[in-house]
Amino acid sequence: MIKKVLVANRGEIAMRIFRTCRVMNIPTVAVYTHVDRGALHVRYAEEAYCISEHEEDTSYLKPDLMLEIAKKTSSAIHPGYGFLSENADFARRCEDEGVIFIGPSADIIAKMGIKTEARKIMHEAGVPIVPGTKDPVSDYDEAKKVARKIGYPIMLKALAGGGGKGMRLVREESELESALRMSKSEAENAFGNDAIYIEKYIENPHHIEVQVLGDKYGNVIHLYERECSIQRRNQKVIEEAPSPFVTPQTREKLLSVAVEACKKIGYYSAGTLEFMMDKDQNFYFLEMNTRLQVEHPVTEECTGVDLVRDMILVAAGNRLPYKQEDIEFRGAAIECRVYAEDPENNFMPSPGIITVREAPEGRNIRLDSAAYAGFEVSLHYDPMIAKVTSWGRNRESAISNMRRSLREYKILGIKTTIPFHQRVLLNKTFLSGNYDTTFIDTKFDMEDLKLRRNSDPTVAIIAAALKHFEEEKEAAARATTVPLVGESLWKHYGKLQMLANNF
Repeated sequence: MIKKVLVANRGEIAMRIFRTCRVMNIPTVAVYTHVDRGALHVRYAEEAYCISEHEEDTSYLKPDLMLEIAKKTSSAIHPGYGFLSENADFARRCEDEGVIFIGPSADIIAKMGIKTEARKIMHEAGVPIVPGTKDPVSDYDEAKKVARKIGYPIMLKALAGGGGKGMRLVREESELESALRMSKSEAENAFGNDAIYIEKYIENPHHIEVQVLGDKYGNVIHLYERECSIQRRNQKVIEEAPSPFVTPQTREKLLSVAVEACKKIGYYSAGTLEFMMDKDQNFYFLEMNTRLQVEHPVTEECTGVDLVRDMILVAAGNRLPYKQEDIEFRGAAIECRVYAEDPENNFMPSPGIITVREAPEGRNIRLDSAAYAGFEVSLHYDPMIAKVTSWGRNRESAISNMRRSLREYKILGIKTTIPFHQRVLLNKTFLSGNYDTTFIDTKFDMEDLKLRRNSDPTVAIIAAALKHFEEEKEAAARATTVPLVGESLWKHYGKLQMLANNF
């Protein structure tokens, strides 16, 4: 049924989907803005269409144009993550206009996208939830009453959001008014909806999520859990599977609850249930992401399942190709998200042109990326430029493989989070496996990272070599490329070759 796939996205996730489509012999369609006209995903797809109306137009949030291109090219639409991936109106328009949406139904996206509604549904399905409001708070006075009732600390959250946008931790009443104002403003800018609800904040929580996969015939399976507790600004930076914190008894209960809840709500396609877990292994429903997750590679590496492939098969009306007992979890995997950010400066964005890129290679290493030498990292989009995933027979082996790959991974021209990841992989708390979402604030020494970076002579050596390379390249470019009158062509091009060999 699916003859072609349009990916309504960009960057590494577009490349990820295109690569599976190529394995399945399904032609692909890319969309791009003027900023992304030199992007790798534009070159990789069989067809590509510009969606910018003018040079300054950087938006991928264009449902009308996406549908127009999809119908023109007879394509199904895979939304990836972010942008239109959890837009229920867009999914419904695809259904109404005869375009296959590779994801769950519009009704499910709508229900799970409104966080308070999702909490109600999961509570009715027997899933434990964090104490908090069932509906968004209308103003500061109502928020103050709710906070006093459930007790500080509390967490303000955007009703329609995700990815840490609109979230604020409030520890006492004096912080509430300004935090509410900032949360509403951020939520409005990110999602076009400033509604905020309140949850009780669980101290030192672990962020655990369960990957699920279902079809349109009521079959649902889990692909085990992931540990996602290392975060900055409420957004994940390192994930691993399985969680080193969760006990076998808790794991069995957690996975069972997730699958049963998805069966009750009639969920199909790939999806993720996120939970907060306290130090005593009590877990509470946080939210459901009705899409492919950024960190899905760690699950794929440990189960052998291609989630993108199965999303396409399910969207085409097929049953899941396996049952729960067919899923064998092997070893352990870790994913490091590489951001164009300066970890020494509170992870501030570091846009610019990548001048050198040397990718890690070898056994048990996977690199999901759309970056290349000469690629410009723009301020207009998320600063994540790559995901490195390592697999090993056990957690220790996966960590060793990741250390090796990060040593090989060289990116110059911009600052990245690679040095941060390298230091985390040596941290005693991380190595113990018992870390929580406060790790960066309480267990990681940013000053140690700065000292080691400043004392590392490798950076200076590479910079000097790069400068020499550029100078030699310019000298060669200035050299004449036209042979002198009477000069042998062999002799002339021999000289040019000698110049080239010098750099």
